[in-house]
Amino acid sequence: MIRINLLPHREQKRAARQSRYFVLLGMACLAAVAVVVTGYLFYSARIETQNQRNQFLTDENIKLDREISEIEKLKAEKQSLLDRKKIVERLQSGRSETVLAMDQLVRQTPEGIYLKEVRAVDDQITLIGYAQSNARVSTLMRNLNDSDIFEQPVLIEVKAAQIGNQKLSEFMLTVKVTRTSEEAAETAIPGKRKRQGG
Repeated sequence: MIRINLLPHREQKRAARQSRYFVLLGMACLAAVAVVVTGYLFYSARIETQNQRNQFLTDENIKLDREISEIEKLKAEKQSLLDRKKIVERLQSGRSETVLAMDQLVRQTPEGIYLKEVRAVDDQITLIGYAQSNARVSTLMRNLNDSDIFEQPVLIEVKAAQIGNQKLSEFMLTVKVTRTSEEAAETAIPGKRKRQGG
């Protein structure tokens, strides 16, 4: 028996095309949404990773700043200790320096010179005293200049003075202390090197 389709076939094809179109449109929309979501998730993950790296760098910078401040404190403490060490060494060498300077001063002072005041400031000694003549002051200055530990004697002033019934010359001069080592002590004090050798 022959079947005859009495329904309009064009409308069926149009409906089928429309349904296919909507299906394809829906699939395209879903694909577009999937692409957007995937891109969003991908870039969100990248941003999160970069934020973690930035946070790590920030934390490490804070640690480094703390370590640098500790290093600076240690450097300051080290410098303070070195300064104290220098002071102790200076005091240690200064203990013998005074004795050595006084010993040399006694040895280099000629007859006719009377010292009434000796002042020491750092490496400079100021001598104030009386001399029987100006020539004796010159001899004192030459002796100090030829000494092992003194140098650059400078005469500040000489003036006439009356002490009792004696006419003397009152003088003031400065001299620098240069050699304060053990070698200076050995060369300045006669017999010391021989005693050490014997």
